[in-house]
Amino acid sequence: MDDQQLIAAVRGGDPRAEREFYDRFVDRVYRLAHRLAGDAAAAQDYTQETFVRAFDRLAQFRGEASLSTWICRICVSVTLNGIKARTSRGRIEVTMDEPPEVPTTRREAEPDLKTRLHAAIDALPDGYRTVFVMHDVEGYTHEEIGQALEIQPGTSKAQLFRARAKLRTALADFAGEWA
Repeated sequence: MDDQQLIAAVRGGDPRAEREFYDRFVDRVYRLAHRLAGDAAAAQDYTQETFVRAFDRLAQFRGEASLSTWICRICVSVTLNGIKARTSRGRIEVTMDEPPEVPTTRREAEPDLKTRLHAAIDALPDGYRTVFVMHDVEGYTHEEIGQALEIQPGTSKAQLFRARAKLRTALADFAGEWA
């Protein structure tokens, strides 16, 4: 079933289509929320909220972007708003005991580097962090990021460039070991 057929079936109230919609996107939504929030429990909450909003607003989906990009946009919005709310209440806790799994092709990084990398990513401004995670970690293209965040692809590229520069600066003392 393609996206348009799936949308029509969900709008028609088909429970199997609703389940397929959820199953098709839940892993990607959760990974994105987890990488942005850095917390598994919060990511589960943000994933649930993303799907609640997606089902509520599916009638408003105009098809200007892909369904995947549309739900990603909702996820980013829900997650960033959730992070801001948690931060403003002073309840954000980031633990590095079990960071999100990121496949590696190089030798295992030393624990201090992993901790510092996660801290450096978390310290990036929201826009930089979002673009960095979406592009370099999740593999979205600049066009998909632009659609999801409602920014120009050039803005996405510039924010990624700046995010990488900030990460290089934050991790400069490790550069000699990993070059």
